[in-house]
Amino acid sequence: MTKINSQSAGDPSKISSSRAFTVGKTDSGWARRVVDMPIDQLGDGDTLIKVAYSGINFKDGLASTETGRIARIDPLIGGVDLAGTVVESSNANLKVGTSVIGHGYDIGVSHHGGFSQFARLQSSWLVPMPAGLDSRTAMMIGTAGFTAALSIDALEKAGLKPGSGPVLVTGATGGVGSVAVGMLAVRGYEVVASTGKPENVEWLKQIGASEIIDRAETSAESPKPLERERWAGGVDCVGGATLAYILRTLRYGCSVAASGLTGGSGFSTTVMPFILRGVNLLGIDSVQTPIEPRKAMWQRIATDLKPTWLETRSAEIISLDDLGAQLDKILAGKMRGRVLVDPHL
Repeated sequence: MTKINSQSAGDPSKISSSRAFTVGKTDSGWARRVVDMPIDQLGDGDTLIKVAYSGINFKDGLASTETGRIARIDPLIGGVDLAGTVVESSNANLKVGTSVIGHGYDIGVSHHGGFSQFARLQSSWLVPMPAGLDSRTAMMIGTAGFTAALSIDALEKAGLKPGSGPVLVTGATGGVGSVAVGMLAVRGYEVVASTGKPENVEWLKQIGASEIIDRAETSAESPKPLERERWAGGVDCVGGATLAYILRTLRYGCSVAASGLTGGSGFSTTVMPFILRGVNLLGIDSVQTPIEPRKAMWQRIATDLKPTWLETRSAEIISLDDLGAQLDKILAGKMRGRVLVDPHL
């Protein structure tokens, strides 16, 4: 473990343990447990953070199961994203009391994550909180919203502009999809949201969708290599047959940003959309984004990509004790939007 040269807020040397949600093997099989984890077992890192909130992501659900093949250490404190305050640091550029955001890299996979009162991380993984956000709003965006921002940024770099035409967002009630709807709307795009949950139609319109289409349409398979040109762009959070649908219905020269696989990791298509319509498939990875582009993207999230609902929308906030049931819910596709974990409840 990296030794911390204490530049302390209060007296962190008196912090002996951190209440945390862990997953891993026990004598009786795989278990999810809330435990008191000794501070010196939180892993390597030059920065100790008091966690204010962590979000719940589909990847967290997978990491909480033995078959998910996500957890790389045992036991693992889950939580692939977090926001909080530095309480101890040996990095002179990261002062005690600084609000920070951490997500991606090894967090919540092979390094203990945000489902804990305290987290010890590398300072090189941390983004200082940009003006315009706080710990709660940053985690309402979270790694899912960061992925949405990367998707929109990639589409715009590929030529998408407001007024280009309708932009399709699939899996629109999920973490990535719902934030993408709000971000696209605030940028002035015409947003069409795809969902299989009719009970959420009004909610999707409230957060920025101008039109809702049924998931059955966007996930339908077709023998046709190309169909009627419809979309000026797409944010695909689903994969599988849905991604194939978007590729064969994109307008000439347009792009889809793909980040999800809840609909399957494989898909069937042809080269026709690429060589006859010049469409682009843009792969989105938020895990290994280098720190400087990561900081720049969070600046966009705090400014021109900041959804209008972010300051006013209430968030469901749960405790560590409620986390197991919520992870089951996200794996079953029954979680809407973002749910935050307050480890101090």
